[in-house]
Amino acid sequence: MALVRIAIEPTAGPLPAIVARFIGEANARIDRFHATRVKRPLHGFVPSDFEHAWRTLDALAKAKLPSGKSFCEWGCGFAAVAGLARLCGYDAAGIEIERDLLDEARRLTGDFALDVALALGSFVPQDAGDLAACNEEFSWIVEGGPDGHAVLRRDPDDFDVVFAYPWPGEEEVIERLFENFAASDALLVTFHGKEGLRVLRKVTDLRCLTRRPGDGGMRR
Repeated sequence: MALVRIAIEPTAGPLPAIVARFIGEANARIDRFHATRVKRPLHGFVPSDFEHAWRTLDALAKAKLPSGKSFCEWGCGFAAVAGLARLCGYDAAGIEIERDLLDEARRLTGDFALDVALALGSFVPQDAGDLAACNEEFSWIVEGGPDGHAVLRRDPDDFDVVFAYPWPGEEEVIERLFENFAASDALLVTFHGKEGLRVLRKVTDLRCLTRRPGDGGMRR
């Protein structure tokens, strides 16, 4: 097994009106949420770049790089990226361990009539063991509690695309979990702050790269 970096050119041009409205509303609700949680902040909740996420997911779909349309956002927060994935035509789902965030996610996706399956639980598989270990002093990867995939009645290898926003030091953990539990040929899309988004494909045979335009560059 290996993870291979994919070069993808994000969709250019103006955002579709519904995408722009959704992103604007998601950001406004997140700002209000933080303002009301000054005394009880959720330090691990920081939104990613939603516009960049949509442009990348849309480009992947148009290039037909995913094996299918099944998408899951690990640690989805307000499920804004899962909602954007649905707007791109993916069969979208999200997993979130914080109930308050999941409640917000349900309101946001519901208000836009987006069919996104949402689960309260951890995206870390129950049998991950040491694969989920992080050496960083501050890590927001939560083990224990309900198995989010089981709540969705899905397995980690049922998804063609997985999105995550790892904190510094968590990148290797996310990649280890994906490499060990995701389906062969699945895509991992991760946000890395100023670096932007990174797309990796899980492959079992490097010879398959000759059949996939855009794939290339060994990750590890």
